[in-house]
Amino acid sequence: MSPPPALEAPRWTEEQLEAERIRAIEVFRKERMEEPLEQYLDVFDEYQGRVEELFETTVDLTELGDKALEVLCNPNLIEALRYLSGPPISLDDLKVVSEVGTLAPGKLRAEPALAKRIVDTIRLGLDRRRFPWIAEGREPTEAERNAAVLASAALLGASRAAMNRRSEGNKEQEEQVKAALRAVDFKEVPRRKVTKLADAPKAGEFCGESLFGTRKADLLVGLWDDRTMPLECKVSNSATNSVKRLNNDAAVKAKVWRDDFGNLGVVPSAVLSGVYKLNNLIEAQDRGLTIFWAHDLRSLTDWIARTR
Repeated sequence: MSPPPALEAPRWTEEQLEAERIRAIEVFRKERMEEPLEQYLDVFDEYQGRVEELFETTVDLTELGDKALEVLCNPNLIEALRYLSGPPISLDDLKVVSEVGTLAPGKLRAEPALAKRIVDTIRLGLDRRRFPWIAEGREPTEAERNAAVLASAALLGASRAAMNRRSEGNKEQEEQVKAALRAVDFKEVPRRKVTKLADAPKAGEFCGESLFGTRKADLLVGLWDDRTMPLECKVSNSATNSVKRLNNDAAVKAKVWRDDFGNLGVVPSAVLSGVYKLNNLIEAQDRGLTIFWAHDLRSLTDWIARTR
């Protein structure tokens, strides 16, 4: 007698997806409103100190060229240096625009002209509204200096706080999924590289980020019927961003994993939180991605239990 067919992955109706999408947005709004201000203030204080150190080292930026090597060899100061431009310039863009292949301190010390070239690039893009005294060839007033330090620290702090929020959101979601799996007696096992399904976690096991075929998965879950569930954890902070997170990443991986391992052996899935467009959810599901929600992990664990 042939074995019974494997339990089909859930497919949600348009009405169900819309209801859960609205609920996810409500959760997202609540979390954003309740985020403690102290997180931003902590990074603001840190960056205010770095900007003040940069000002002291370069005599209020008037000796930026003379102090180029000292600034660029200090990791705290080089980040503050990038935020002198209006708008700030990334490390990658700085290397391209200044035609410098590396910012490694050893290389810069060996070739001081490279350091000068980098600083000259920053000076070309210097924010004249924050630092009016540079263009006018004079010393700043105390009010100008204080305002420039605070504005620069705010730029750095806001950027860092936003980046921390994104990375912490993904990590927190992964930990929530892991906790939900442990609660239903799944065992966490070491991460691994999976080139064939036999290498994946066994039934009742899961592991953290691993290379599954040719693409990484945030989690790999061994279902009770011996299929493998590669699981992505996606946090989107805007409807526009949802295309990147969901359709251009998770849904693409779903197709790759099915191509690598076949339709019968894998259940490509994603746990979502944040803001998503309905049409993007429908498209991702139509492309073979099974959707669960971070605000309703019970649906995930209940379905997994039914694979016994």
